[in-house]
Amino acid sequence: MLLLSALLLAGLHAVAGTPPDTVAVAADKPAPRAAGRPERPWYRPTHLALQTGGGLGMVAAGAGYEFGKNRLETDVLIGYVPKYYAGSTLSLASLKFMYSPFRLPVGNKLQVVPLTVGAYFSYTHGTLNDELKGQYSSDYYWFSTDTRYGPLLGSRLTFLAPAVAATGQPRKISLYYELGSNDLYLASYLNNRNAGAGPEG
Repeated sequence: MLLLSALLLAGLHAVAGTPPDTVAVAADKPAPRAAGRPERPWYRPTHLALQTGGGLGMVAAGAGYEFGKNRLETDVLIGYVPKYYAGSTLSLASLKFMYSPFRLPVGNKLQVVPLTVGAYFSYTHGTLNDELKGQYSSDYYWFSTDTRYGPLLGSRLTFLAPAVAATGQPRKISLYYELGSNDLYLASYLNNRNAGAGPEG
């Protein structure tokens, strides 16, 4: 149980829009844009994301960018947890970095990304006792109650939809899952494995 909670905090996520593994089946090149159409501005996200679980909120939504021939992606997500489930209403801001080394086309409409690896950082606003300053001494918790970071591992299945006629931009819908952990779970696992309740000192 401890090992499971420490190392495998699993989240099943669904992402919609144009996530970064959209590629032409023949090559990792975007579809040609329509004549006279401007290129995508650098600040415009390449995809939208919607997910549930994974330590980033009961529900989280955001946008992201792709780099490195569609192998690298960065997502910015805002998550939410109702007071009923957390004791206080929580809002989370998260940043994810993912790398997908390769893709496997399955016919003309499907694409499998068998492996994605990465990391995330999240900040939680609204943790219990935030409004009661001074209730606990500054060293009461040896860990941060607001920030978490850790590794991610997963894969995804992508449906390649027809390109947008006006712009030639490819479209897709992807379903993905991620297994992850965070600094607190890993530290707790290691301390309990060594029969310790926290860092010494």
